Amino acid sequence: MMDEWVLYLLFGALAGVLSGLFGIGGGVVIVPFLAWRFPLRNFPPEHVMVIAVATSLSTIVITSIASIHAHHHHGAVDWRVVGRMAPGILVGTLLGSIVADHLPAYWFKLIFAGFLLYVAARLLLKQAEQGRELAPGIWLFGLAGGGIGLASAILGIGGGTLSVPFLARCGYSIRHAVAISSTCGFPIAIAGTLSYIALGWNQPGLPSPHLGYVYLPACLGIIITSTLFAPLGARLTHRLPTERLRRYFGVLVLAIGVKLLWQALEGPI
Repeated sequence: MMDEWVLYLLFGALAGVLSGLFGIGGGVVIVPFLAWRFPLRNFPPEHVMVIAVATSLSTIVITSIASIHAHHHHGAVDWRVVGRMAPGILVGTLLGSIVADHLPAYWFKLIFAGFLLYVAARLLLKQAEQGRELAPGIWLFGLAGGGIGLASAILGIGGGTLSVPFLARCGYSIRHAVAISSTCGFPIAIAGTLSYIALGWNQPGLPSPHLGYVYLPACLGIIITSTLFAPLGARLTHRLPTERLRRYFGVLVLAIGVKLLWQALEGPI
């Protein structure tokens, strides 16, 4: 068990550095790692993906608090927008967790593989996100929040890869879009974690120790080091060739996405 704890601590550190370095949510790397690791520990195959997603969301609860504090300190959070998106986020996250609880492993892997390919494309192509193509309004924010919450609960992410492009298209600067997105990651993580705990509460055969679908050793190990190492990643952006590393990381995410897609197409695990 000690080796397992060390592994989660090491990967939490890696996830924290990558998150700070590239500005992506930890779920992009945490979910594939857990989906690879859990079968090696003989977790129930039909529950591997949902446990990975639930555990990933549980780590975001803590990491998002530190992010919110930093962005709020710099006055970058538009709380009015957060308030408009939050109701949709909560409803969408609840629905997304229910959908995920009934998804076969085949579809879970297929959906997440598609998401990774999308993230890889954004990393490699570095598409411009600025523009005022959408007219922001209370209904648009509410609907967008619902869609972002739904997708985030299924994918185990804080929603940044979806909400930042949306907010940028509404005319917000990248600085403010990232700040608002990071703040919205907290209700996503809270609602998703509580939903997965409730949905998995009486589920037989889940690995212990756990709270519903949340596997506690992985959750705690990743939280401890990812929180500590995320600021290091942010500092490294000013010292390393970030654009070159961004392309390398994009290739890695692409490879992981293709592998997961291949596994899904091979058939149910």
